Amino acid sequence: MSLTVPESFAAGFGEEGAEWLAGLPALTESCLARWGLTVDGPLTHGVCALVVPVRRAGEPAVLKVTWPHDEARHEALALSLWDGDGAVRLLAADDDAWALLLERLDPGTTLRHAPIEEALTVVTGMIKRLDRPAPPGVRHMRDTAARWVRELPEENDGTVPRELVDQAVAYCRELGPAAGNRLVNEDLHYDNVLRGDREPWLVIDPKPIAGDPEFGLIPLLWNRFDDVMAAGGLAAITEAAGMDLSLARRWTFVRAVDNWLFAGEGHWLGAACARIAAAAA
Repeated sequence: MSLTVPESFAAGFGEEGAEWLAGLPALTESCLARWGLTVDGPLTHGVCALVVPVRRAGEPAVLKVTWPHDEARHEALALSLWDGDGAVRLLAADDDAWALLLERLDPGTTLRHAPIEEALTVVTGMIKRLDRPAPPGVRHMRDTAARWVRELPEENDGTVPRELVDQAVAYCRELGPAAGNRLVNEDLHYDNVLRGDREPWLVIDPKPIAGDPEFGLIPLLWNRFDDVMAAGGLAAITEAAGMDLSLARRWTFVRAVDNWLFAGEGHWLGAACARIAAAAA
């Protein structure tokens, strides 16, 4: 077959990803052949991964081929540890190709539009179910925090008030060295929880990091900020998930500043993180 990368996916990459995109059709076709897969529908994608609905020995699945980046490096490891308990089931993995064969879920049904009370109940329940000690080798929050101490002031071009950056740096100095060693999904948001057959809802696309579980809460705010605040905000989330509210506020503030700097005020994420930083300060 001749596979064509969707233009909507390719448009998200600059020069940095040009070489990888050029080789993506051949890489994907090699995975299809190696695992004995047949394409079973139109290609879809997220921001960083191409997703191909497939069948293997007649059974539905999806092939996910991810642009190589540190946040996704241990996705297969996390999925293998969870073994389908609250998360999409991993069927096969090729670390060199950054390719995963996964259980097929319903990509059109997520928690994005579920009533916020239901969405928060599901997500906080999953956070508790997916809690594990972090395995060796997973990147750690203490290293991320140490990097942010250097980078946040350097990256600030005036987008974020200096006093907020200084406060984020102070929190990094305080929290980074003392961070725990739990397996945390730093990208758990409503669009990353899909309808399944085995269970009503299953988590996809984890970005594993070791440290404090409170570090992983901000995506629940930036996707549905007003809804979450009306439902009790971080206080309600931490109570349901059995977390420390003060620690959650500080890590949420740090991540809000980091993403505000990364996205800029003109991007929806930057605007959302400006509001989150104000609420968490």
